[in-house]
Amino acid sequence: MKRARFRTDYESPIGKGMFKVNTGEWRYQRPITDEDRCRLCAACWLVCPTNSRYAAETHFESDLAYCKGCGMCANECPAGAITMVEEAKAGAKPTEARAR
Repeated sequence: MKRARFRTDYESPIGKGMFKVNTGEWRYQRPITDEDRCRLCAACWLVCPTNSRYAAETHFESDLAYCKGCGMCANECPAGAITMVEEAKAGAKPTEARAR
C-alpha cells in the first residue's frame, strides 16, 4: 500500500495566526456600556467573537473598528451594563477606533 504524499513546498494562505478584520464598516448596532453598572467581570470579553472588548479603567469597552455588533456581550453581561444601540441613533462614525 502506497502512502499519500502531501506537498509542503508552498506557503499556506491560512492557519498562520490570528487575523483581525475591520468589521466596523458593516455593523448596524453597537454596544454601549454603562460605566456605573459594569463589574469588570470580563464575561463580555470572554464571549466576544472578534476580540474587540478591552478593559478601560472603570469598565469594559468595545473597539468599534472591529466590533461587528452581534450583541453577544450584551446578552452575556450578568450586570446588564451593556445595551445595543442602532448605529444611526448612536450618532458617530462606524469606524471609530480606540487609540492604540
